[in-house]
Amino acid sequence: MNNPATEGFALSVGHAYKVFGRRPKEAVKRLRNGASRDEVRPFGTAAVIDASFDVNVGEIFVVMGLSGSGKSTLIRMLNGLGETTDGSITVFGHEIVGMSDAELREVRRERMSMVFQHFALFPHRSVLDNAAYGLEVQGVGLEERRTRARSWLERVGLKGWEDSLPGELSGGMQQRVGLARAFAADTEILLMDEAFSALDPLIRREMQELLVELQQELGKTIVFITHDLNEAMFLGDRIAVMRDGRIVQLGTPNDILTDPANDYVAQFVQDVDRARVLTAGDVMEPPRAVVAASAGPRAALRTMRDLQTAACFVTSSGRKLLGVVRDKDMLRLVREGSADIQDALKPTPSIVSPDQLIAELFELAVESHLPVAVVDEQDRLIGVVPRVTLLASLANLPATTTEIPIIEPTPDVPSAIITQTLEETGSASTETEGSLA
Repeated sequence: MNNPATEGFALSVGHAYKVFGRRPKEAVKRLRNGASRDEVRPFGTAAVIDASFDVNVGEIFVVMGLSGSGKSTLIRMLNGLGETTDGSITVFGHEIVGMSDAELREVRRERMSMVFQHFALFPHRSVLDNAAYGLEVQGVGLEERRTRARSWLERVGLKGWEDSLPGELSGGMQQRVGLARAFAADTEILLMDEAFSALDPLIRREMQELLVELQQELGKTIVFITHDLNEAMFLGDRIAVMRDGRIVQLGTPNDILTDPANDYVAQFVQDVDRARVLTAGDVMEPPRAVVAASAGPRAALRTMRDLQTAACFVTSSGRKLLGVVRDKDMLRLVREGSADIQDALKPTPSIVSPDQLIAELFELAVESHLPVAVVDEQDRLIGVVPRVTLLASLANLPATTTEIPIIEPTPDVPSAIITQTLEETGSASTETEGSLA
């Protein structure tokens, strides 16, 4: 088979249909001509209708929908466990629709693992042998497969349980065995059908976090089926929302949360914990209270006066964030005749990356004299998150306003005093005021 690193997509689905019933091909023909799901019911039940999407190598692609939406049928089509009535499904460029049973078994053995909702462990096999099962199917020798399975059981937190039977484990522990089995098999794609839905909420969250951690480390391609939008939002790089067999929206979690395609999707997202979906990069505002380090105290003081704020960020010529300065300190430097802003430079109180969840920003925002600073990998200031923006993002309200600029905090020094000081020291000053960064 081809090397997946050289191919565009791990999975590609093109106009795929699945119809159960007496005359599935006739049902597909009528669906293509615009018939509804109900109208083709005399010919069969349309479980998946005209599904088209690509799954990138190394992403978590989530398919979500209510019971009966077609999501579990769709995932079974991806590895040939459910026959595709019409359309195309390729795995790393290889068409699986129409493959023989032997060819499909090879695809499942070498390229895809599956984690099921109800664990699907062998009750009379030890935890170790369950975790090693995928390797056994691949023909790996006893000692090697047990060594690899033992390593993965340790990775998922089950060291010491290798000789136990599944019935001696809790539900969360059994699902960890399922994960260990899937990762031990070292296939490129993992298919997960409602894998965590039978678990208690706290255990479920632990498993979600474990899955994300392992995927980030190993770069596996994961297709995850769920009916829980919060789970979809937490796990998915992209999400396909299904209803009545059709994909009604496909996009990033932010796309679906902030721009639902229709009322059905909007009803889904209205109760989502937005603080655990949106990131600092999603809600940040352009930084306004910023001054270049080379501009000097007078320029910093003028900026803070004009913006009616008590502090501002200081950046280098490359917009790298150096720290913050306060109006009272700049006033002192101007009166002393100092031209070096760094004489009063202080560390930035709150700095985050663009991908940090806004749930983690609230404490920082309360403690900070300025909006929370958002910096990129080169420590360049790319945005700020004011407190009002955080609050507005939770309610899906616009944070910007033409009436009240988003500047924090209020000045410590009255603007009249700043203006008077600038005028009194201006003629004697040899400082050259720089432009804002």
